[in-house]
Amino acid sequence: MNEQIKILKLNDPAFTVAKEAVAPFADMLSSAKKPLDIFPGFCDVHVHFREPGFSYKETVKTGSLAAAAGGYTAVCPMPNLNPVPDTLPHMREQLDIIRRDACVRVLPYAAITAGEKGERLSDMEALAPCCVAFSDDGRGVQDEDMMRQAMKEAKRLGKMIVAHCEVNELLHGGYIHAGAYAAAHGHKGIVSESEWRQIERDVRLAAETGCAYHVCHISAKESVQIIREAKKAGVNVTCETAPHYLLLDETDLREDGRWKMNPPLRARADREALIEGILDGTVDMIATDHAPHAAEEKSKGLAGSAFGIVGLETAFPALYTGLVKKNVIGLEKLIELLAVNPRKRFGIPFENDFCVWDLNAAYAVDPETFLSKGRATPFAGMRVNGKNLLTVCGGKAVYRA
Repeated sequence: MNEQIKILKLNDPAFTVAKEAVAPFADMLSSAKKPLDIFPGFCDVHVHFREPGFSYKETVKTGSLAAAAGGYTAVCPMPNLNPVPDTLPHMREQLDIIRRDACVRVLPYAAITAGEKGERLSDMEALAPCCVAFSDDGRGVQDEDMMRQAMKEAKRLGKMIVAHCEVNELLHGGYIHAGAYAAAHGHKGIVSESEWRQIERDVRLAAETGCAYHVCHISAKESVQIIREAKKAGVNVTCETAPHYLLLDETDLREDGRWKMNPPLRARADREALIEGILDGTVDMIATDHAPHAAEEKSKGLAGSAFGIVGLETAFPALYTGLVKKNVIGLEKLIELLAVNPRKRFGIPFENDFCVWDLNAAYAVDPETFLSKGRATPFAGMRVNGKNLLTVCGGKAVYRA
């Protein structure tokens, strides 16, 4: 094999790609005649593939192809679908589509509550063998006793509760961060308290019940501190943030729907706190919250567009360019955040899947080249380094540039 091809050796050798796994692709890689880096396949525990129910936005097929293009070999789609996977028959509809169309490992969530309405628990016992964890992502569980019941049942079943944390009564119709940009441009703001107040409640419940608890897409400095303190107190809690919260903040906002996501881009101090959380281990992993919508749904500005952006095909190059090349974190740390830590926390096996990157490739992000149906990304036009040339899942090439 071309000696310019490097397999990243991690501190945890259990997640280092074996040379034997790469050997069948040696001729293909050697023909590249340029330095290449091989990483374990990335794992995203927070994606939206929209099927069943909303296939005009994305499908399991297009979503998993986008994942493969981004170097991901395992992904976990959220349950805000139609039907919601809150019973075994509903879950089977999704599993049938996954078996038919997925090109990477797709491990779905089941809903915490029936219809994600927060009124009664889903059929958690029947669903547990089929799901990676339980979540009502897209909505926060508003009732404290309902969340307590869910945590007790998840604990009994040996499953994790994965929470979208949002206090509805604090939203007040907001759609971007309640900060300087909203004030200057007459937009309705979402206060950070709507996120951290529910995290504060849930870590208390996790301590009470002993449930394994994971917080989705944290964006606020207070959230980082609450989770940091909970970990020090021995609570079984982890969290994720997303690339856009680490690389962008409200000073980057534009009057365009591709800048609208939930939670919103917050202040620079929040972004800095998230980076500090990455550095000290408070923030365990990076997930994309890949949330595609149809073009018309994202064409109505900040006020009128749907919440959500795509992220699978831009995550590694954006993070490598914005964090590693700027010496904020090391390359091995980034791979731990994208590939190792998610698998460890969610019990997702590493099976020698890998992706091959040309880290010297420089280009501008062009959404029209995406394999996802979604095109809305705040990284459009961003100059990045790092191009994925090959993704191998289960010994099969599932993406080739």
